[in-house]
Amino acid sequence: PNSSFRAIKAATPGPYTFILPATREVPRQLMHPKKRTVGVRIPHHALVQALLAAHGEPLLTSSLILPGEDAPRTMGWDVKEELEHLVDLVIDAGETSALPTTVVDWSEDEPEIVRVGAGDPARFEA
Repeated sequence: PNSSFRAIKAATPGPYTFILPATREVPRQLMHPKKRTVGVRIPHHALVQALLAAHGEPLLTSSLILPGEDAPRTMGWDVKEELEHLVDLVIDAGETSALPTTVVDWSEDEPEIVRVGAGDPARFEA
């Protein structure tokens, strides 16, 4: 709906992840198998914005939480030091926030806050 689109557009780019209904254009492997939803994030980070502009397409990404760890890696040099033998490229964009995004499930008519994080959830609460 237009009201949902306007609310999401007003909050992005920003520290939110939105769970939305997946369209037929979303590959099956990328959507939740039972709910047919997909998580969408539009971060407010200059490097990510530049990559998106240059590529012209969405990027598939994930926070890097290694086995046995409970927090994501936030320093590029740290990732490079430990994983450069496993990856083709590490871009060090400086320190990033370890605070997770606020996750808003908008797969139904009304938004539901799934996780409170860096983004203010009040803008999506009824």
